[in-house]
Amino acid sequence: MLMEIAMGMQSRPRQLEDLQRAVELYRRALSLLDEGALLHARIQARLGTALQALPEGGRQALREACACYEAALPRLQAARLPAEEAELHLNHGLCLQGLAGQGVARIQDAIASYHRALRVFNREQYAQEYAILHNNLAVAYLAIPVSDERAPMREALAVQSFEEVLKVVNLIDHPSEYAMIQNNLGNALQYARSGHPLDNRLRALSAYDEALKVRNASDTPLEYANTLANKANVLRNLPQDPQQAESGRASALRSARKLYEEAGEIFARLSREDAVAVVEEALADIDTELGGAD
Repeated sequence: MLMEIAMGMQSRPRQLEDLQRAVELYRRALSLLDEGALLHARIQARLGTALQALPEGGRQALREACACYEAALPRLQAARLPAEEAELHLNHGLCLQGLAGQGVARIQDAIASYHRALRVFNREQYAQEYAILHNNLAVAYLAIPVSDERAPMREALAVQSFEEVLKVVNLIDHPSEYAMIQNNLGNALQYARSGHPLDNRLRALSAYDEALKVRNASDTPLEYANTLANKANVLRNLPQDPQQAESGRASALRSARKLYEEAGEIFARLSREDAVAVVEEALADIDTELGGAD
């Protein structure tokens, strides 16, 4: 009964105190159970998710959540509950990824946890979990510092994971998620190092165009401006096609300038001074290059 009340408060919190109360109820329920009981492990896993959800919990709450998952895992494994075990690995990965962002855990451990979850959460039976896992994997791959020869492989894996998400998330049923993933895919393609930079950046342009089918200046102005600036950046840095005349380069720069100008106006209206400064610098560089060409 305590677990059910806590789950209800956690799933529909009206205020911060609801989450804090859920944590207290889970802890009270655990105190009434033998540690070897399966229900103890299930409640411990639920406590981990509640601790992760605490907005003011910070590093300590994430560490406690990780400890909950690690303690519950052996009993779930012994009970042969693959879906519950996979959910635990997913949440453990999220927890580790949050700690890695604070410099107190290894992002590689989060990636390993996500891969363990994917042994169960396949695209056919668990589409939502599959999409979440691949999105988190892509972000995790890109979070590893570029410091070794395996960096290009990780960038390729990030692109592949974003593409896996798009096998589940579509424009009609999940428009905002679709736009976010397409924008992130474009970023991953734009900055990936490969032997085919022109192909990658052309694919990035296509991804940004897909995102712009959803994002617009009235409903999502900041996201729209970000995607415009991302697309402009691709055009500005588009490798010269050997078969294309110099006029093609100038045309791409002029297209980039228009996108930057529109993005800059929105950033200014939203008081995003840092973004405005970046756009102004890019515009100055374009004008310099176009002036030299002219």
